[in-house]
Amino acid sequence: MSEEERLRIADLRLAGMGIRRIAAELGRAPLTISRELARNSSRSGEYRPYAAEKQCRVRARRPKPRKLDRLELALQVELRLVRNWSPEQIRDDLTRSFPDRPEMHVSHETIYQSLFVQGRGHLRGDLHKHLRTGRAIRRHRGEPRRASWSKIRDMILISERPAEADDRAVPGHWEGDLIVGINARSAIGTLVERTTRYLMLLHLPNGHSADAVRDAMIPTIQTLPEHLRRSLTWDQGTELARHKDITLATDLAIYFCDPHKPWQRGSNENTNGLLRQYFPKSTDLSIHTPERLLEVATELNGRPRKTLGYRTPAEAFGQLLSDPKQPPVATTP
Repeated sequence: MSEEERLRIADLRLAGMGIRRIAAELGRAPLTISRELARNSSRSGEYRPYAAEKQCRVRARRPKPRKLDRLELALQVELRLVRNWSPEQIRDDLTRSFPDRPEMHVSHETIYQSLFVQGRGHLRGDLHKHLRTGRAIRRHRGEPRRASWSKIRDMILISERPAEADDRAVPGHWEGDLIVGINARSAIGTLVERTTRYLMLLHLPNGHSADAVRDAMIPTIQTLPEHLRRSLTWDQGTELARHKDITLATDLAIYFCDPHKPWQRGSNENTNGLLRQYFPKSTDLSIHTPERLLEVATELNGRPRKTLGYRTPAEAFGQLLSDPKQPPVATTP
């Protein structure tokens, strides 16, 4: 409330106006006027506009408690951070878990500020390592990675992919790629189901040649029921040169993205970014066991997603396995 409004209230009170008429004159809610009078009137009931303005300025200079100074909220945020949840996922999960307790709600930006800016809350300083980047400071995104593209025989391009795969309404359409290790000598295969964002990882301990990828992918795809193996979209990397063998063994149609257009596999690209938190590019990825890959996939599949109504990919995919006629709704990459 401005000083001018406070002086106007004093004049109208002296003129004998009631709270509702004053509120109408100022375009304010009656409750606002009532609180202003109760807070800034003398014991005799006289409203003091100059004292009210002075008190307002004092209160504005007073340090305000930070959201994450509340220890209960800070603990809930920390419990999720150590599980490698992103600040956005933490924000959404707290809103869902505590719908009637606004003091337990926090914005993702507040979490970032508490991690990156000293003195911005009670979060432990070492928790930044659980963010996807693992950095203690923010920085601008770099250039997107560039890939080398090779011609693969008998490719079917994404332009020929069924329209049902584009809107994510029909489950069973997958996106795939490799994340590579140091000097591109090791790799892990990634498969993401477009409707549920469910992730499966391919163990490639002996390199990522076309034969190695084929031999890892076929048994993985064969674990899926028929209604969940409709198509796979991949980039034009030579690791999928044996795509016809995969299709023959699994009845899975395979489509290839246009060169240098990773956004045509949006879900997969996003998931690959999450995986780098566990499998840095500067390391040897062949050292990881199948059990470790399953552990990481299980953790990522257990994170709630806003696009799934705050359910997890594991829950959504489990629904498809038990009731294929009721696919979950997903709308964004």
